[in-house]
Amino acid sequence: MFPPPQQPLTNLPSLPDLLLTALSVCFLVSSSKSHIATTRCPFPGRILKIPAMSLSSSSSTSAVPPRRHNFASPQSLSEWLKPRLPSESLASWGVKPGTKNVHNLWLELSQGETSLADSTPPVRTVHVVLVRIKGKDAKFLVESHQELSDGNVRKRGRPLSEKMKPNEDPESAAVRGILEELGSVVAAANAFYSRVEDIVTIHPNSYQMRVEERDSASYPGLPGCYVLHTLHATVQGLPEGDFCTYEVDEYQGDFHHKNVAHKAVSVKKHYWTWVSADSLQT
Repeated sequence: MFPPPQQPLTNLPSLPDLLLTALSVCFLVSSSKSHIATTRCPFPGRILKIPAMSLSSSSSTSAVPPRRHNFASPQSLSEWLKPRLPSESLASWGVKPGTKNVHNLWLELSQGETSLADSTPPVRTVHVVLVRIKGKDAKFLVESHQELSDGNVRKRGRPLSEKMKPNEDPESAAVRGILEELGSVVAAANAFYSRVEDIVTIHPNSYQMRVEERDSASYPGLPGCYVLHTLHATVQGLPEGDFCTYEVDEYQGDFHHKNVAHKAVSVKKHYWTWVSADSLQT
């Protein structure tokens, strides 16, 4: 049995300072041909290991500006997608358990978390930070599953992950993801700390980057190019056993964004467990 979740974290003093220090990390433009089988990411598949202290300089020199689509509404995005995706695939978005809908994709695009190549099918490129949080007995924290706003459960089996925002470096994205997804337990356990740095430690020289090409589980039929930035971290105050947390403001923005967010499929609860290093999937 999971213990009752704590109330969500609503304020942590040093988060704005961390976010303001984020250096420029741009999304990479996807280019593709007319079939999924021949779709290619802008990067060849590779793994780079770079010291954490050099992340900003590396990102600023290798980043490529994304191709942006300024869709006025989710409806205009849907109309753009219809001739570019199989109708049965698009119709399954938000209907098939565990999938998201066109409102989710529109929010990702409008907030700069995702770019789409103008191709058939379009290729969705997204930068994701994966945070391997180390606990006691050399175990790592893994999200086992999520409870969604539509009542469905989505299996995960991976470390904490967060889509990166424009002008955000991997370390800042990692800290933001920790606060958003684990904040409801971190706040209660670390009430006497005044700085984020006292709670979250990013391990030096742990940074790795790799690129994966695969179809999106959230958006069936939409091929994806995932630029994965992996970091190791330690977080004070996490339970030693299984636990769950509330998501804190998955979608933010002005009134228009919040209105669209009500129609999107959002994460309500995260369920976590500790596993050995050789059990990590990513």
